[in-house]
Amino acid sequence: MTRERLYLFDTTLRDGQQTPGVDFSLDDKLVIMEMLDQLGLDYIEGGYPGANPTDTALFAEARPTKATFTAFGMVKRAGRSASNDPGLQDILRAKVKAICFVAKSWDYHVRVALQTTNEENLLTIKDTIESAKALGREVLLDCEHFFDGFKANPAYALEVAKTAYEAGARWVVLCDTNGGTLPPEVSEIVREVTKTVPGSHLGIHAHNDTEQAVANSLAAVLAGVRQIQGTLNGIGERCGNANLVSIIPTLVLKKEFAERFETGVTEEKLATLTHVSRAFDELLNRSPNAQAPYVGRSAFATKAGIHASAIVKEPETYEHVPPDSIGNRRRMLVSDQAGKSNLLAELARIGLAVDKSDSRLDTLLREVKEREAQGYAYDGADASFELLARRMLGTVPHYFDVQSFRVIVEQRHNALGELVTMSEAVVKVKVDDEIFINAGEGNGPVNALDVALRKDLGKYQRFIDDLELADYKVRILNGGTGATTRVLVESRDGEGNRWFTVGVSPNIVDASFQALSDSIVFKLLREEVAGAEKATPRP
Repeated sequence: MTRERLYLFDTTLRDGQQTPGVDFSLDDKLVIMEMLDQLGLDYIEGGYPGANPTDTALFAEARPTKATFTAFGMVKRAGRSASNDPGLQDILRAKVKAICFVAKSWDYHVRVALQTTNEENLLTIKDTIESAKALGREVLLDCEHFFDGFKANPAYALEVAKTAYEAGARWVVLCDTNGGTLPPEVSEIVREVTKTVPGSHLGIHAHNDTEQAVANSLAAVLAGVRQIQGTLNGIGERCGNANLVSIIPTLVLKKEFAERFETGVTEEKLATLTHVSRAFDELLNRSPNAQAPYVGRSAFATKAGIHASAIVKEPETYEHVPPDSIGNRRRMLVSDQAGKSNLLAELARIGLAVDKSDSRLDTLLREVKEREAQGYAYDGADASFELLARRMLGTVPHYFDVQSFRVIVEQRHNALGELVTMSEAVVKVKVDDEIFINAGEGNGPVNALDVALRKDLGKYQRFIDDLELADYKVRILNGGTGATTRVLVESRDGEGNRWFTVGVSPNIVDASFQALSDSIVFKLLREEVAGAEKATPRP
């Protein structure tokens, strides 16, 4: 049976940039465009020509993408000709194959926001599309507030869509701009629209204000639309846009969609999805969402021992798709809820082959549970668990000894006469027979310790030059002056690797130093410097 083609339209660089705190440079946009193009997207919307210097520079030259490079902009103003609208002319001059215009489809907005008539609004849509078509551009129209407009005045919303289609728009995109429409409403309205505009010319643009953007997009596909708009990791204004990172694997892997439709994302490209999602978060300088569907670190993580036992026998018992199909991996978490199945599976993953009858397994599992009772959390600190397991099995080289450390917190006036609080740390470490005394300054005691500890580790220094602290979380586990503190440190290196380490102590600095030290040891272990540098085995 021939499958119908679905077209994926990415608006990360335009609508995604409406996310508070997100501001792409020209270089950022070019990097993201390459990621999207390699993934197999059909359209990449770059931004709004003339709106800012970055977008103007982006559209000043043609971009060699396999995807259709698309500009965004408003239809011409009411009462002006297309040739006499400077904003429209900026858009028409953009070096692109396609232009996505936006127009009002809710008569309430036509009256209040545009302060014009319904008829004049239709005329601006028609004239704008015809002007772009005359220049050989593929044209899309985002029908802003379409679903709210349809519920208020279905005849006029349909007239907007029909006008765009008859003027030559390749795609008429139905927008849930306020994000308040629910899947049953989307299905019903889309089916009505397909009686006027063929589904092969309809798109969906959903916002996530009720956590329904992905569901609404999929409902629209089943009801007839054939283009889906969204963003990487669901970024966007307010609560975000439809998340293409969730939509794409659903379309490719779920039978209800995969048997009926095909996209430009092949199985080979799909296997890079986790990397793309996390690389994008890296570019945004934020930690990936561990519980993100499909691509999150916890998406295929199992904590309960009974679940792990079943997964070891048959992964399908608790996995809705194979994790490697999207480039993710299975994780058997080791915690106080874990059984031997979790432990064996996690040891196998990190490359430790241990027979299930080995008595050291019981010792390790008992140690994990005792430590978790003290406050450690190994299900969220896989690097610290790996070090614990390897140490108990005698396979962690002894890289360095921390002989002492000291931290001073001082409030003083800086060169500008401003009162500031600074921290200074001194760490004394021994590598083989060499002693290194390193000092560091930071905006807090942990920052200063981190700087000092990583300043000079002698022969190991080159292996940690690209190591940096990505995130730092503190939790007080019980109240009172003798409270126990748990510190979780996320580290990363220049190759994009991330790992988590944990420290626990009544003293927050001690707990932090444990986690920081584990992070460095784990990095050295991953670099496999033990054999190359002849590190002394731990007795």
